[in-house]
Amino acid sequence: MTEKNNTHTPPPVGRVALVGAGPGDPELITLRGMRLLSTADAVVHDFMVHPDLLAQARPDAQIHCVGKQAGHHTLEQDSINALLISLAREGKTVCRLKGGDPFVFGRGGEEALDLAAAGIPLEVVPGVSSAVAVPASAGIPVTHRGLSRAFHVITGHKPPAGEAPPALPGPDDGTLVFLMGLKRLEFIAEQLLDRGWPGTTPAAVISQGTLPEQQTVVGTISDVAAKVAVLGLPSPAILVVGEVVSLQVHLDPRGASPCVGSNRCRSQKED
Repeated sequence: MTEKNNTHTPPPVGRVALVGAGPGDPELITLRGMRLLSTADAVVHDFMVHPDLLAQARPDAQIHCVGKQAGHHTLEQDSINALLISLAREGKTVCRLKGGDPFVFGRGGEEALDLAAAGIPLEVVPGVSSAVAVPASAGIPVTHRGLSRAFHVITGHKPPAGEAPPALPGPDDGTLVFLMGLKRLEFIAEQLLDRGWPGTTPAAVISQGTLPEQQTVVGTISDVAAKVAVLGLPSPAILVVGEVVSLQVHLDPRGASPCVGSNRCRSQKED
């Protein structure tokens, strides 16, 4: 008599793609990113991912929002990592859709390391980083011959308890781009002044960059925080510091100069 084989064959392991969704405008995702998004079995996304991008997912795809906002985390990072691993072990192809680029203050490295340790096949699809795209959309090149030969991308978040704030570059070190620092503008300005930056150094805050709602406030290190407070700009917002900000008046896409690819530019051309 032949014995029955009761061995259960586990489903094949799926795969995860860490996909950069770009800086906001849904048309600024890469072609590769869009292809993976539109074919995935499951999409795990951040708050800042545009709804028009999520609409490109398959109608039967599982959609998981795991975004983080100040004071509110849908899931903690360890739980997000565990979710990605669990979905892949169910045999699913997973699109982990992250704003900007996955590896620029997106904690994509942490997710990639956990996936690799779990033996999950992984692909990383770079995204257009808001660190360069948002200033560009406001007419501010982060580098410019004669003004800035380098740029630094710095988190504006408060450091974890017990950690000192990072030492900021000096006034001769190029352009500074602060991400996620809207609520700490005054503190950042104080740090810059202590580091030797002149208070008259041009500075700009760009809110909701690359979207039709984009707003730009231009001032100096000394006064830009007060200007932003008066207007009550919403997040996400980026602070740009350096002489390149002086070019904004000439290159702002809302003026007569050539437009950078964004919804605002397209709407102007269509008017």
